[in-house]
This record gives sequence, C-alpha cells and structure tokens, in this order.
Amino acid sequence: MAALRATVCSANPHKLEEFHDLFPDWDLELLGRDDFPAEDGATYLENALIKARFGRLVGPSERWMLADDSGIEAAALAGGPGVQTARWAEGRHVEKLLSALDGVADRRAQYVCELVCVAPDRRELRGTGLLRGRIAAAPAGTEGFGFDPVFVPDGEERTVAELGDAWKAEHSHRALAARALRDAIGCLR
Repeated sequence: MAALRATVCSANPHKLEEFHDLFPDWDLELLGRDDFPAEDGATYLENALIKARFGRLVGPSERWMLADDSGIEAAALAGGPGVQTARWAEGRHVEKLLSALDGVADRRAQYVCELVCVAPDRRELRGTGLLRGRIAAAPAGTEGFGFDPVFVPDGEERTVAELGDAWKAEHSHRALAARALRDAIGCLR
C-alpha cells in the first residue's frame, strides 16, 4: 500500500518534525501559511478541525489534511487550562502550572490530544489520546518540552522529561492519538 500523502496544517516547522515522528511511513509536507484562522473552538476537536478544514480549502486537493490540538487539564483548576493551554502558558508552561497549583493537594492532571485528518473527498477522521497522571512539586528531567518536566504519568514515578523521548514516542497522548487515527484511516484504505 502506498504511503498516505498528507499536509500538516500548521505554520510551525517543528510541528512537521513532530508529525514525522508520529507517522514515519507517511509522505508529509507542511502547509506553512501565515493566514490560518483563529483557533477559537470550544474543544480540542473543534480547534483541530478549524486547521484541517482550512487546509482542505487552500491546500493541495489530492493530499489528506492533518491537524491537531492538545492541552493539559488539571483537576484542581477545574480542568483548566484545557483548550486555552498555549495562550494560558505564554511560553512559561512549567512555572505557570506550578504557581497555579502552589499549596494544592490535588495534583491530578491529564494530557489530551485530538488529531484529525480530512481526506481529499472531505471525509473527516479523528484520533484521541489521553494520558493521565499528576503534577510533580518540582521539575525534573531534560527531554521533551512544555509540561513534560512536571508531568508524572499514572503508573510511573518519574516525569515524562525523565522517562525520555523513546518512552514518549510510545506512550504520550500524541502517540495514543496517532494510533487511534491510523486505525480510523486503516478502516477506509
């Protein structure tokens, strides 16, 4: 079977690298436009679809359009920051989250990722990934990014940043979403 040809609906070249890791057997390219519509959906799925549907409108008609949205949800923050994660964190992910949870006993949290693919015929497929865990009191580890230095997955004693990129490639919310999306697409091909 030929490699799925998909366009990553993002202006961020790092997103293309990330998707190459998730889908190493796919033929991927970056849409790379600077006029993406605002991600103002109420859910991760809505935000991912905003990007993928935009790609379907402006991108190559023969390619699948691939997009994602993700965030972290802390129980003590009533599920926040959720879909507002990137804007809320302002590039200071760890310090903002630790500050918000300072003195809070309930450290439960989960990473959420929604991946969508819009086919050339406009069929929309999705894969959802959820990684439950807790927020550590202090950062540890050097691999990963974002909240990885403070996120301890259920069943583990170390942060994602300590567990490392190889662990993350297999178990992260994005890896789980990628597997679910592959399964959904596999049913069609």
